[in-house]
Amino acid sequence: MLKIRTVCGNGIGSSLMCAGIIREILAENNLQADVESVDFSSAAAQKADLYVTVKELADQFPENVKVVTIRSYVSKKKITEDVLPTIKELLAQ
Repeated sequence: MLKIRTVCGNGIGSSLMCAGIIREILAENNLQADVESVDFSSAAAQKADLYVTVKELADQFPENVKVVTIRSYVSKKKITEDVLPTIKELLAQ
């Protein structure tokens, strides 16, 4: 199963809301993935297939890690636009 981690500074606020929105997006598109929120310092240890975060944190991930930069942690429309194509691509592999 695809493992997605939403990442923010502490892993309990913005990324938690984003994880919930991504779960909604997945359900609406009949897709499945393991989605959890984490803080940035723990993110690398999660060994996820995809990390979802804002630009300020995305730039700090190693280049060999799959990261999608989102424009908002709370806008379902923007998160869908930013994340859904990559999720579909990863699930098709």
